Amino acid sequence: ALYEKQTSENLIVTHGTIGANMLIHKTMVSPGDRVVAVVPTYQQHYSIPASIGADVHQLYLKEENNFLPDLEELRALVTPDTQLLAINNPNNPTGALLDRAMLEEIAEIARAAGAWILCDEVYRGLDQHGGGMTASMADIYEKGISTASTSKAFSLAGLRLGWIAAPEEIIEAVSIHRDYDTIAVARIDDHFAALALENQERILERSQAITRGNLSVLAEWVDSEPRISWVKPKSGTTTLLRFDVAMNSRDFCVALLQETGVMFTPGSAFNMEGYVRIGFANTPSILKAGLDRVSAFLAKQP
Repeated sequence: ALYEKQTSENLIVTHGTIGANMLIHKTMVSPGDRVVAVVPTYQQHYSIPASIGADVHQLYLKEENNFLPDLEELRALVTPDTQLLAINNPNNPTGALLDRAMLEEIAEIARAAGAWILCDEVYRGLDQHGGGMTASMADIYEKGISTASTSKAFSLAGLRLGWIAAPEEIIEAVSIHRDYDTIAVARIDDHFAALALENQERILERSQAITRGNLSVLAEWVDSEPRISWVKPKSGTTTLLRFDVAMNSRDFCVALLQETGVMFTPGSAFNMEGYVRIGFANTPSILKAGLDRVSAFLAKQP
């Protein structure tokens, strides 16, 4: 099972995780509300509340902390007037993973302030070790809200099928907003997602084999490439690479794409200048060929 404590009364289906996140922010955040969001993360979690008129405060995840939140900084930001804390676990783009112990500490910080927690768990199920499935915030915290979908770990992004796991009062409030947003998802998407969830062990085993094997390939390449460094990811399908080249991340990515056909996302898109994001869930042969092209590109840089 994906959850330890959730029932059908605690779940609502949405148009992907992106729809789930949008519904939570639109339902729970009002102008002037205090919202705390980690950065880097999926842009929704700070841009949507800002567009609503919320007072958004960002907690920056730092390389020296392995891109994990500094709990003392978090405690200072999550004040008693905080409405919502938005986190992302596993993290996109870093691949950092909050284990159960840290999730419980974060829940305790939110509990002391009376704040809700929105945890975007779209990459959950792709941990590099163990069973691959870390704990869900919805199971840990009585005011925890978890969003997820079939897009990442289940390799079914085209279905556009996501969900929210939350206390019943939140599900009821979200359902009203959903009636003005999507009403329902397509029946065929719902059907195929149900089949995937019924066979989750086999699907996740396949996905974990791909991501674990590919991360080994990527790690070997990083170790051999003097102009690249990183914090090795613990989960997910993406990570940040720090590059030692005299250009900004956007120029680096544009030049790399034009010269080699390899596409990275510039770190500037995540407020992380000096890095690029790489995805490593593709075919191993393509990954290896792409990394070889990146090495050739780096070798030509002054």
